[in-house]
Amino acid sequence: MSAEEDIPEADRIEGAPHPRETFTIYGQDRAQEDLLSAFNSGRLHHGWLITGPRGLGKATLAWTIARFLLATPEDDGGLFGAPPPPTDLRIDPEHPVAHRVHALSEPRLHLLRRGWDAKTKKLRSVITVEEVRALKRFFSLSSADGGRRVVIIDSADEMNPNAANAILKLLEEPPANTVLLMVSHQPSRLLPTIRSRCRELRLSPLEPEAMARALDQAGAQVAPQEAAALAELSAGSVGEALRLLNLDGLKLYADLVSLAGTLPRLDRPRAIALGESTAGKGREARLDLMLTLTDRLMARLARAGVTGMAPRAEAAPQEAEVLQRLAPHPAAGRAWAQLAQDAGERARHARAVNVDPAALVLDLLLQMRKAG
Repeated sequence: MSAEEDIPEADRIEGAPHPRETFTIYGQDRAQEDLLSAFNSGRLHHGWLITGPRGLGKATLAWTIARFLLATPEDDGGLFGAPPPPTDLRIDPEHPVAHRVHALSEPRLHLLRRGWDAKTKKLRSVITVEEVRALKRFFSLSSADGGRRVVIIDSADEMNPNAANAILKLLEEPPANTVLLMVSHQPSRLLPTIRSRCRELRLSPLEPEAMARALDQAGAQVAPQEAAALAELSAGSVGEALRLLNLDGLKLYADLVSLAGTLPRLDRPRAIALGESTAGKGREARLDLMLTLTDRLMARLARAGVTGMAPRAEAAPQEAEVLQRLAPHPAAGRAWAQLAQDAGERARHARAVNVDPAALVLDLLLQMRKAG
């Protein structure tokens, strides 16, 4: 394997295929229909902002659109008239364009993502203006080939201010026959002028059935009950669901729910053991997941109390019973919501000053007694 192949890809989720290797999108029919409608009407916008929380398939949609635009010929009013309008963005995986895109060798496609810093041997933390300026060379080299050109930016949130301003200039004076596809997890943080010059494709959280299919495509087969639990805990995000699977998150959440079931007394030995499971070298990912799932449990308690409704699906055994007992009315729900906010701030401060992970988790669990 060459040194170049060893370089990690900033836009790849660990343990999952790269979005350019995925040919089917689940649960996002509306976004695909909006793009097709614009294409078939002959009014394809030059800038598209693909938005939604992480892991919904935004990058997969961007690569799907790119393959479609590069492989679908433009209507040139030929001898036999225009072909029937396409009804699907899917391109045959054996199409030459699909092969070139997969190999990152398609000359009419440019991928803009965080680059590799050869000095630090790490991925850069932002997309720099120098990387955006490389687009000028792409436009000059690809213009002779004719046809559409596509730029994928994954993600636009990672552009530094100078890079964002350079992209804004491109949106204000777009090169001919070029489409910019920008992935954004938090579009509110982008320059308002960038947002105003793009059409938005907003993706929705996946339902359990779509989640199961998406996970299967990513190489992770789960039972329907697991898919429902993952859809709940991940807020419909395939990327987050894969993280939960890779770190045994369903069992961790079940342990948290079971421990919450001992409130208000709280089984302290079990709480200590749970905290200690996050301590030690190489367990940073488990600590991150523990904090995420604790916050999610408190959020589900808050929602159950305020709405008076059980969750659509249990994410752990006996979860509905625990939620109902600990959040029986709106006042309890509001107390859990406030506790979640306070606990989050305490956890951020504790991590900033390098508090022992086991002590951090134990403190968080002890804080839950206030609302429990």
